[in-house]
Formats: sequence, structure tokens, C-alpha cells
Amino acid sequence: MKPDTIVLIHGFWVTPRSWEHWVTRYQAQGYQVLAPAYPGFEVEVEALNADPTPIEQVTVPQIIESLESLIRGLDKPPIIMGHSAGGVFTQILLDHGFGAAGVAINSAPTEGVKIIPLSQLKATFPVLKNPANRHRAVGLDYEHWRYAFTNTFPEDQARATYERYHVPASGHIFWGSALANIHPGKDDNWVDYHNDARKPLLFLAGEDDNLMPPKIQRSNAAHYKSPKTITEVAEYSGRSHLMPAQDGWEKIADHALTWALDHS
Repeated sequence: MKPDTIVLIHGFWVTPRSWEHWVTRYQAQGYQVLAPAYPGFEVEVEALNADPTPIEQVTVPQIIESLESLIRGLDKPPIIMGHSAGGVFTQILLDHGFGAAGVAINSAPTEGVKIIPLSQLKATFPVLKNPANRHRAVGLDYEHWRYAFTNTFPEDQARATYERYHVPASGHIFWGSALANIHPGKDDNWVDYHNDARKPLLFLAGEDDNLMPPKIQRSNAAHYKSPKTITEVAEYSGRSHLMPAQDGWEKIADHALTWALDHS
């Protein structure tokens, strides 16, 4: 039986609000669509910007546990889609045996993917420039948002997405992820690249993504070694990091769903 539920996992510096267009489109096609917030993120963007304490406190194990608990309550395995850090969580969930198929959109890297493009260093500089940020929630000013998330958007749309979607990100999780690829050892973003039972996984890459460029997606996909699993990569030209909200997002949403249904 084909999946009837789609789980959409947001990334850092945004909330489930960033999926609003996809939720509406998939619901109109008859799917149950779940876009869960990280623990403590169940409030609106404006509230998290006013009080980022939940962002400072959340951990990856808490996020994974909440997602696994949600999926356990479903009647059958869903399609799982994640953007940015949500792409990592999608990979972890598939590795743990959850989901019928997964789509990782401009995904952050799982442990062992050591490619660090210069554009990524520039995009993440606000977090990594100060080790004290490991204990803070770190926001982006508009110029850094523009570079990291919406560099190919028209100016008015880039500004509108910043005002509508942006929240600080967890410095603790971000620093932990960066250090895991320097000193690997089954950290929070570890997956078993040899897992023969992992369900099909598609990486979608934005050609002009400065934060998580296509070379990261290709390297991440290449780490999966089991010949019994399906791992594919597709790249979209002219796309920034915030693909779920960029003009033409419908094409990407339809591609993601069609691929997942064909492979589930």
C-alpha cells in the first residue's frame, strides 16, 4: 500500500512555517501532512525571536525522539522529507527503520561528510566565529540570511522570507555537528552508511545554494555503500538554500512526492 502521510521536517533558522506552501499543496492532493516543530518550537516565529530559550535548550536526541514518537503513532510508514538540518534528521530516521522513502532537500551533511566549501564557511560564520556561541541561540542578520538562504531570490522576496521565517539557530547543535566531522565517532548526526535495510533516499540540491552546496549532497549520497539500497541525487539550476519557498517550488514539491511514491 502506498503511503498516505507525508512528514515534513524543517531545518535551522526556520520553523515548520517554512513548509506552509507544501503543506497546502499535499493536503489538496488528499495526503495527511504533518510538519512537526522541534521540541519547544511549537510557538510562532515571533515568539521564538522574542524568547529563544527553547532553541538554546533543544538537543538532537530530543528532536529525533519526538519525530520517532510521532511516526510510531501512524498506521503505516510515511514519506519523510527534510530541508537542511531536516535532511539530516530524515537520514537518521530512515537509518533507524522509519519511513517508506525519504527526500533530503539541500541537506546538511551527516557524520563523515568532510567537504567544507568556502561559501558554507561564509554562510555559517555568524555561528562559528565565536566559540561562546556553542551555548547560545544565534540569529542571522538580513545580509547573512540573503547570502545563506535566498541569494537567487528577488530582493523583495528575500526580505519577505526573512521577516516571515527567520528564527535563531542552536549554536550547541551546530558546533556539535561541525566538530563531529573533525573528530568523528557516532555523534548525534551519525548514520550507518552500510545499512542494507534503509529505505530509498533522494537528495535534492540547489545549484546556487551557498549554505549546503550540491557538492555536499553528492558527497553525502556517495557515502552510502549498500548495493541493496537506492540513493539518488537531483540538482535544480538557479536554486538557493530555501528551495521550499522559492518561486517554482511546486515543481520541486511534485518531483519529491512522485519520486517517493515511485520508490516506496
